[in-house]
Amino acid sequence: MHEQIRKRCLDLGELVQETGLTVRAVAKKSGYSKSTVHKDLTERLKLVNEPLAKEVSEILAYHKSIRHIRGGEATKQMWKKKVVQPEKTP
Repeated sequence: MHEQIRKRCLDLGELVQETGLTVRAVAKKSGYSKSTVHKDLTERLKLVNEPLAKEVSEILAYHKSIRHIRGGEATKQMWKKKVVQPEKTP
């Protein structure tokens, strides 16, 4: 594995470990695509640092287990923001 990829995997893994961010949030913060971040955290990190990969895997599993709740909450917030204006009658 190329040294630059190894370093990126470690950096992303440490970011998740320290902050508990989701893959999407890590991708946005780091500037890499979600696909790259996901592959680095789920596949490549195991080859670089197994203990860190295990911790990151647990964090990602937690995010996966609550994603249906977050999705519902996002929809709820979206509908709260939409204010329906009643039609004015002349």
